[in-house]
Amino acid sequence: MNSGEEIFRSFKDPALAAAVAERLSRLRPKAELTLMHVCGTHEHAVARAGIRSLLPEGVRLVAGPGCPVCVCPAADIDLALQAAQRDGVIVATFGDMFRVPAQDASLEILRAEGCDVRVIYSPLDAVRIAADNPDSTVVFLAVGFETTAGPIAAALESPLPSNLTLITSLRLIPPALAFLIGRACAALDGLILPGHVSTVLGRAGYAFLEGERGVPAVIAGFDPVDILLALAELIEMALQGNHRRVRNLYRRAVAEQGNERARAAIGRVFEVVDSSWRGIGTIPGSGLALRGEFRRLDAQTVLGLERRDGAEDTRPDCICHEVILGESEPESCPLFARACTPRRPCGPCMVSSEGTCRARYQYRRAPVS
Repeated sequence: MNSGEEIFRSFKDPALAAAVAERLSRLRPKAELTLMHVCGTHEHAVARAGIRSLLPEGVRLVAGPGCPVCVCPAADIDLALQAAQRDGVIVATFGDMFRVPAQDASLEILRAEGCDVRVIYSPLDAVRIAADNPDSTVVFLAVGFETTAGPIAAALESPLPSNLTLITSLRLIPPALAFLIGRACAALDGLILPGHVSTVLGRAGYAFLEGERGVPAVIAGFDPVDILLALAELIEMALQGNHRRVRNLYRRAVAEQGNERARAAIGRVFEVVDSSWRGIGTIPGSGLALRGEFRRLDAQTVLGLERRDGAEDTRPDCICHEVILGESEPESCPLFARACTPRRPCGPCMVSSEGTCRARYQYRRAPVS
């Protein structure tokens, strides 16, 4: 085994995880602390490893809006539903989007009714579908954060079939973090920053967190040792009063300046706009829209789709919007694991493989009889 393999394997080492957990258990916060991560993959890792059970008394770890599928507003999905019902239109999107509800429908339901809706795994799949079906208009429902926006931008800068169009529902993490910190009812004492997004942004992309209104923050990977180290670091930073510091504990994947080529491609293809987040509302400067010559690819304009008012982001009794904001735990929802399951999801947090409700359901502990 070479040194690189040893480094990667060490973050899964049970003995090392136990040692970090012991370090964590010795920490005694003087007041209650609320820590938040903003990554669906982190939530699944935390739930799978039972990491919340290792937190010191008085420390709470909540999940924030780290699932791009979960924050995709119903109005954007409604555009895709309209497109799918047009003759000669193929809608292509990532698998998690198929079952997210909007207007009492979903792309999965429309496909069952005969509409041409296809699962893709990369933006290049949408390009290939368009090339293979020149007599159809292909609509790519593009959903994701910075990690996804980079490959989409690169694909759009390549030669494209003339029948490819996009519905863009791309969101940016830094404005969401600023929104969360600035909320009057928020009381966040630390952030675990998303590992995947951070490969694009780099540590420097979170410089605003080191300003006057910042909070302690740590970039972390996804193995148990990664997350335990991040939690210990955040609690120690809070105890020491380091309220405006961003640490990179994922240096094996995240550079100081991140991926500058990816950010440059995003900047050439997209412009920053105010965008709506499902269940949260509009966050200034938090989304991406096609810019300049790339606006010719806008499906809403090409097909004359109508952005209809009144698309409901939240359904009766569903508290996905509170879960996304870290205000409620999935288990407190009256629908969780009862009316709402992965087979019959009521909200996007149970649909997506990155959703908080999905993670808690998948790794829930059976009650002791």
